[in-house]
Amino acid sequence: MEKEIFVTKSSLPAMEDYVNEISDIWESHWLTNMGIKHKTLQSLLKDYLEVENVDLLTNGHMALELSIQALNLQGEIITTPFTFASTTHAIVRNGLTPVFCDINPDDFTIDANKIEALITDRTSAILSVHVYGNVCDVDAIQAIAAKYGLKVIYDAAHAFGVKYKGKGIGSFGDVSCFSFHATKVFNTIEGGAVCFGDKNKDFGLDIYRLKNFGIRNAEVVDAVGANARMNEFCAAMGICNLKRIDVCLKKRKRLVEEYRSRLSDTDGLHLSEPQKDVQQNYAYFPIVIDEKRFGATRNEVLAKLAGHNIFPRKYFYPLTNTFDAFHGRFDVDKTPTALRISKRVLTLPLYEELDITDVARISDIVRSCKK
Repeated sequence: MEKEIFVTKSSLPAMEDYVNEISDIWESHWLTNMGIKHKTLQSLLKDYLEVENVDLLTNGHMALELSIQALNLQGEIITTPFTFASTTHAIVRNGLTPVFCDINPDDFTIDANKIEALITDRTSAILSVHVYGNVCDVDAIQAIAAKYGLKVIYDAAHAFGVKYKGKGIGSFGDVSCFSFHATKVFNTIEGGAVCFGDKNKDFGLDIYRLKNFGIRNAEVVDAVGANARMNEFCAAMGICNLKRIDVCLKKRKRLVEEYRSRLSDTDGLHLSEPQKDVQQNYAYFPIVIDEKRFGATRNEVLAKLAGHNIFPRKYFYPLTNTFDAFHGRFDVDKTPTALRISKRVLTLPLYEELDITDVARISDIVRSCKK
């Protein structure tokens, strides 16, 4: 029986490295509440991501949800439906209305040329997503935001370590939110972060209070907050994984190059090309299947791979504006490019420990579906 290959597999440090990192926790008994590991990882990430400020949270979703609260956003937020559920849910759970903008067919990020037409007197922000490590048109988005006085939040869950024009991706917008979930390029088992500039010091205070029950100090609680603090064991995993992130990215790059060499000349397969001025992180390898030219549908390719114990993912499908939770609320016909791609996209297995011979085998199976 062929071995199982899933779309991703969590990167882990050597067990002895993690055990060594957490050993002093048994001495301190400090398990959570912004301890030494938390503060150490926070400092390391600030340097690695090249941002002015970082705060750590229990996961990437709470980073998004609490950032919306900390910015005191109201009304409508322009966003993309081609994303994970968290992006849209963070808006809705805050009592705001997502207004869905279509995407760019080349890099799958929000189409900046279509944002302005969606702005109303109720619009308070743009929440855009860096998809598969592809960077949004941050220059155009910032120009639109400045013109209309809007806040900009980036969901950077896929973009850890990415740079645009030599600048860390977390430094764009008013806030950038990262996920450190186990499936990400960089993980803390579970975790997330918000990055923001020095000009947003008030945001920093608010996000800290929101993640810590609204507590300002030992005797003053002047906000209504949640509990979204990263614990010491997750922070310790982050410290260990950050030490080896460059090795991880190098391995992922080699795998992506192998996929490209084997699939780029296949008629009917669209591969997202590397973006100009972007330092990649090789987070995902999506292919978009044009069934008319390729001769097989996305689901047929998926089934053929599954028959060999290989399990890619229809990522992102379905679009968030078609979720049953929002039945009848949004018009999916307003985002036709996103709808078309969601029905044809397949993200192939990609993770640090994936063997390059497996990439060759996966690619051969995909190509064998062509008629």
